Amino acid sequence: MRIDVDDDVLHREKVPATTGRTAYRIVQESLTNAHKHAPGHGVRIALRGGPGAGLSLEVTNTVATGDGPRLPGSGSGLFGLRERAALVGGDLTYGRDGRTHRVRAQLPRRWWTATDPTSS
Repeated sequence: MRIDVDDDVLHREKVPATTGRTAYRIVQESLTNAHKHAPGHGVRIALRGGPGAGLSLEVTNTVATGDGPRLPGSGSGLFGLRERAALVGGDLTYGRDGRTHRVRAQLPRRWWTATDPTSS
């Protein structure tokens, strides 16, 4: 699968380990789902963040044509990710828009303001 990454995160060294692991897990599960549900289709990952803005990420992929059979356990991984994002004070949404599946997460900005006294 082709994966395009748009990485625009400033001061990534200040991201707490818990937030970094949460972001990693969200991307990992999103890639797994794209591979299972839309094999051969490309994936785009966009990462954004900076002082006072927190960390946002978006993973999008084209959905394969046709509905096909629902795989066992489908949806449970994304539901778990929503809970994981909430545990670090963030939120996660996911769903389809036409033939595009999108996972969006906003992880809290407080980690930059708490660790960087120069941030606004």
